[in-house]
Amino acid sequence: MKQVLDNIESQFETFQILNEKGEIVNKEAMPDLSDEELKELMRRMVFTRVLDQRSIALNRQGRLGFYAPTAGQEASQLGSQFALEKGDYILPGYRDVPQLIWHGLPLYQAFLFSRGHFHGNEMPEGVRALSPQIIIGAQYVQAAGVALGMKRSKKDNVAITYTGDGGTSQGDFYEGINVAGAFQAPAIFIIQNNYFAISVPVEQQTAAKTLAQKAVAAGIEGYVVDGMDVLAMYAVTKHARDKAIRGEGPTLIEALTYRYGPHTMAGDDPTRYRTEDLDTEWEKKDPIVRFRTFLEGKGLWTEEEENEVIEKAKEDIREAIKKADGYPKQKVTDFISHMFEELPVQLQEQYDEYKAKESK
Repeated sequence: MKQVLDNIESQFETFQILNEKGEIVNKEAMPDLSDEELKELMRRMVFTRVLDQRSIALNRQGRLGFYAPTAGQEASQLGSQFALEKGDYILPGYRDVPQLIWHGLPLYQAFLFSRGHFHGNEMPEGVRALSPQIIIGAQYVQAAGVALGMKRSKKDNVAITYTGDGGTSQGDFYEGINVAGAFQAPAIFIIQNNYFAISVPVEQQTAAKTLAQKAVAAGIEGYVVDGMDVLAMYAVTKHARDKAIRGEGPTLIEALTYRYGPHTMAGDDPTRYRTEDLDTEWEKKDPIVRFRTFLEGKGLWTEEEENEVIEKAKEDIREAIKKADGYPKQKVTDFISHMFEELPVQLQEQYDEYKAKESK
C-alpha cells in the first residue's frame, strides 16, 4: 500500500480504487476487507443518507436546530472513520456528526446537540471525541494537541480531525499541521474539499493546485483522494493511521467530494453559486450508487438488504427523536454550571439568580 501511495505522492495525483462505474481500477491498493466488512460499510452509508434526509425534514418542522447536510460526503466521512480503532480520538467539524455516531455517540444525543442542549455535547464513557467544532478550523489545533498528548503518553492511537476546503484558509489549519509535523504527532488531518466552502469557490480561496500540497510546508505527507470512493478513503486513512502508530508522523488527506444540499439549513441557497449542470455531474459520482454497483457485482448486496437498512434507519431515527423530545429541557443553570469547574464570581451570581427563579 505504501509503495502504491509513494508513486503518486510527489505529483499529488488523485488516488482512486473504485471508479464512477463501480469498477476496481487499482487492484494493488484494494484494502483487505472481508465481505461482511464491505457490507457493513454499505449499511452505514445507506443509514447515514436516510439520517440526512430525515434530519433535513425534522429541521424544517422546527424539531432540530442547527443542521449541516451530509449527503454526498458519506464516503469521505465513513470510509475514514471505518479505518479507526475504538481508542482513537475524533475531533469533528459541524458536518461530521455521522463519524461521531458510528464512533459510539447515541443518535438521540446527536439530535440534542443540534438543539443546543448540553447533553448533546457530553460524550458517553468510552467514546473518545470532542463535540463538533463550530469555529472554522479550530479543531486542527486541538487535534495536534490531543495527538501530542497521545505520543507523550505512549498510546497506540491517533487523533483524527476534519475540516472543509474553507477551513484551509484559516490560520488554525496551518498552525495545527505545523505543530503536529514538528513533533511527529500521531494525527490525521482530513480536508473534505466540496469546492465551495460556504459559498466561495475553492479557486478563489487559494492559488494552490491542490489543498493536499499544503502539507509540504509542514513537512508531512499529503494525499489527494477521490472522496466519493469509500474504498480509497478507507485505504488512505488506514495507511495514515498505521504510519502514525509507527511513529512516522501525521498525514494530510484532501478528499475531493461534494455536498448535494446547502451548506447548512440556516438559509443557504446553493443555486446562487452552483449550477444545475455541476450538480448533475457530481450526482453521477454518488458514493452510494458507486459502491452499490460494486457490491452487486460481487453478489454481496441486494435491493431487499438495502430496504431493510432503510427501514431500520427510519425506526432508529423515530425512537431517537422521541427520546430527545422526552429528555429534560435545558435550564439556564444547567448551561452556566457546565461552563467552568469552579464558576467565576460573576457567573456564580448569575447562577444564584436563575436558580432562585427556577425554584419559584
